[in-house]
Amino acid sequence: MGAAQAAVDRFVRGVEAEGLRAHGVEVLVGDEIARHRWVPEGPADIHSIAKSVCVIAAGIAADEGVFDLDAPVARYLPDMVLGAGVDEVTARHLFTMTSGIDLPWTPTLFEDWPDLAREFLRRPSRGRVSQYANASTYTAMRALAAVVGDVRDWLAPRLFEPLGIDDPLWDRCPNGWIKAGEGLHLRTGELARIGRLIRDRGEWRGRRLVDARWIDAMHSDWIATGGSPGYERYALSGWAGPGDAWRLHGAYGQLLVFAGDAVVTVTADDHEGGYRMAELAAEAVGA
Repeated sequence: MGAAQAAVDRFVRGVEAEGLRAHGVEVLVGDEIARHRWVPEGPADIHSIAKSVCVIAAGIAADEGVFDLDAPVARYLPDMVLGAGVDEVTARHLFTMTSGIDLPWTPTLFEDWPDLAREFLRRPSRGRVSQYANASTYTAMRALAAVVGDVRDWLAPRLFEPLGIDDPLWDRCPNGWIKAGEGLHLRTGELARIGRLIRDRGEWRGRRLVDARWIDAMHSDWIATGGSPGYERYALSGWAGPGDAWRLHGAYGQLLVFAGDAVVTVTADDHEGGYRMAELAAEAVGA
């Protein structure tokens, strides 16, 4: 039995012993892949793992010289009225959740305001403090859209098509912009391809899609969040842990867990059990 299959078997045993609601798992170790499904395959919202796709999009645009993650976002959205201190907020601050702008999540976030990005930027910033907000990634993608047009369509030939992801659905706000940090619908295997790209630092089967520095920034220069166990350190879309691993983590247990040359991809419907599944994934590959 190969290492990937052994890891899948360990993960499946743990999930089933604890009654967690996983839908599918794929483990990559080196070039070996093993899979298991509990429910039929189909596209599903990867929730906040979409934030990493937004980081990749911004990184590709930076590589092409059309977007600067360290420039004030106001450069790209000059018609926005800015709250106090927001003139210093950059896309990097938005991606690392350190804009200091307070706009709490609600189930109707995109319907609560005529323009979510405008509402977000008009509020004051408290400086470089950690403050997680879905509106933050959405606003970063509005800034990117100002120079590339529709982000999903622009990204298709640069990321989705090379990975063999055909015309993915990305939910949109009432104004027609992608929801950015959520709403991207992928199959488990498609999400696993993004995981492989990230593990390989921006290369896909020998072809570079995005510079390695953007991938490295997903799990370096950690920022202390003051959050609960498992959520204490955040970077450019990535969370530290469990153990020596790091992860991309979406609501309801969507996971990409990275440990050395291993990647564990999980799709699920178990919000409360999400971090426990991350622990089981890390344990399965020995992290």
